[in-house]
Amino acid sequence: MKKLTILTFMFMSVLGQSQNFKFGKVSKEELKQAVHPIEKEANAAVLYKEQEIFFEFIHDQGFVQKNVIFERIKIYNKEGLERASKVIRLYNESNLTEQTVTSLKAYTYNLENGKIVKEKLKSNGVFDEETNQYWKTKKFTMPNVNIGSVIEYRYIIESTFLQVDKINFQEEIPVNKLKFEFRAPEYFNYTKHLNLKAKFLPKVYESTSSREILMSYVKKPEPGSHREAHSKSRKVVSKQNVIENIMRVEEKNIPALKDEPFVDNLTNYRSGLKLEYAYYKGIDGNIESYATNWDRVTTTIYQSEDFGGQLNKNNYFEDDINKLVSSAKTNSEKINLIFNHVKSKVKVNGYVGYMSEKGVKQAYKEGSGNVADINLMLVEMLRHSGVNANPVLISTKDNGVPFFPTRSGFNYVICAVEGPDSILLLDASTLFTKPNIIPQHVINWQGRLIREDGSSTWIGLNPSMLSKDIVSASVKINQDLSMEGKLRKVLTAYQALNYRNSKAGLTNESLVQNIEKDHAGLIVSNLEVKNIKDIYKPIMQSYDFTLDGAVEDIGGNLYISPLLFLTNVENPFTQNTRNYPIDFIYPRSDKYIINMDIPEGYQLESLPESEAIKFNSDALAFSYLTKQIGDKIQIVVNLNINNTYILPSDYTNFKEFYKIMTNKNSEKIVLKKQ
Repeated sequence: MKKLTILTFMFMSVLGQSQNFKFGKVSKEELKQAVHPIEKEANAAVLYKEQEIFFEFIHDQGFVQKNVIFERIKIYNKEGLERASKVIRLYNESNLTEQTVTSLKAYTYNLENGKIVKEKLKSNGVFDEETNQYWKTKKFTMPNVNIGSVIEYRYIIESTFLQVDKINFQEEIPVNKLKFEFRAPEYFNYTKHLNLKAKFLPKVYESTSSREILMSYVKKPEPGSHREAHSKSRKVVSKQNVIENIMRVEEKNIPALKDEPFVDNLTNYRSGLKLEYAYYKGIDGNIESYATNWDRVTTTIYQSEDFGGQLNKNNYFEDDINKLVSSAKTNSEKINLIFNHVKSKVKVNGYVGYMSEKGVKQAYKEGSGNVADINLMLVEMLRHSGVNANPVLISTKDNGVPFFPTRSGFNYVICAVEGPDSILLLDASTLFTKPNIIPQHVINWQGRLIREDGSSTWIGLNPSMLSKDIVSASVKINQDLSMEGKLRKVLTAYQALNYRNSKAGLTNESLVQNIEKDHAGLIVSNLEVKNIKDIYKPIMQSYDFTLDGAVEDIGGNLYISPLLFLTNVENPFTQNTRNYPIDFIYPRSDKYIINMDIPEGYQLESLPESEAIKFNSDALAFSYLTKQIGDKIQIVVNLNINNTYILPSDYTNFKEFYKIMTNKNSEKIVLKKQ
């Protein structure tokens, strides 16, 4: 009996491992599953994913890349319902080279009264959108998706490209089973690049096989032949044995890609594969290399009419710019005048990209263009005025860090002004940016600067100056144990940019509500904000406030949080281990100066002790200084983040640093009756 039980268990295990995930055949067991068997907190799971990429020879087109994708997904809870919508991003360059979706089939499965009910995706749930001249999307939303549903879809992306899109093996939800296969005829040869930043690294199996394909061409009559005038061109079909190079991945139980506080871009750590088109090998054995380097990539981009071609046009702005800078005495004056002129004259239309969309002349005339239209225009205007300006190609945070040299590694362009000892970065496509304050999503390690002579080099994008948030407050405690006081705040650099981006359009009433929210008992009055639209000056904010519930009376002693409502005492770094680096994006200094009156009839019982700690020398520095001056208490708290990038290997020490800081900020002042 014991042997029979063991054999039965072994049989069931093998059966589970060899489950046949046939499209259109969903089981009751899949529909009944209430939680994921391994990751109990998962909102959804990919039960099965199969992806097959191969090349098919088509008459009049040659080899066409086909990317066949089949996914089956289980929905566990309300948050998992977002998986009911799918967005497929497709490259489309004026119909010369394009990707298209074909053979889309999709179904939703639900269990109703013990029976499997299957509902098909209809055409009214499928939408096509053209993002810009280079990109379009196909979107579809699955019908009747509920908690407990299983959805599945299958489609083919057909492409005239030899370049292969990045293959993702990992999702934000667990993947139970994955099968991937890439097959390329011997003519097209690729180099594989795994994402070595990922925690999960799949095993890639490589092999070869022989396949017979039908190749066709049109044969025309030989010139000079006596039959030429009477003969017609004819289609010739021949069979060709081709060796295919194959890469396979088969994995089970791929863990979910889980976000962590202060991650630069989670996609940078996703398990995946990039295939670089390296060389073409002809039937005659001759090899033509397509492997490239960053110099060749940037040269190709610069020679494009939609990039470098736009830097040779100036007849549309000459009169305006000549007049604008006529009285400027220095390059700094010229830079600020032209930068502000472009920002006010041309507004971004919402499209990013490093290639001009409308053309700089048209964008200037219409007052609207994409990021490239605006920043390439800025480069040429500065050059026209004698400033050493050049474009900088960038991959934004959501585009990730490029694996290897490729044009698709970039998706953004800004302007750089080179001086003898420094580089000034400019992005005129965003309203509240200023010199060396570019949008945060653009700060992604480094960019490729292309000079006017065609040479190029990498430059760093990370800010070096401290962005300051300085708060000073004078506080007194009333007899009813409420507080009242005056507060002043100064914000500079990126701290000011963040404020402007989120609050520049708000009314005074909305700004007050924004301060008061999440702080019960706080009432703000006489709010004044200065320089909110003057990007060259710091934000200056001041207001009066009253605060109920900030003082606790326990046994006649008063317990007070020195930092009032000004800081978040919750520690975001409580996990035991860290998978990905911490990225604070820009250096910052947060400083709080609190002056508090000791109320009449009370005296100081205890005050948090002064303390100063550092992490990795001066990478982070925290100081907490307290003192009594007559009938006043002064608290000065300062956090300087000088090194914005913390590696997982340093996480244990960093976590301890942050814990000490958080605990210190939550300590209380104690007053007792005299």
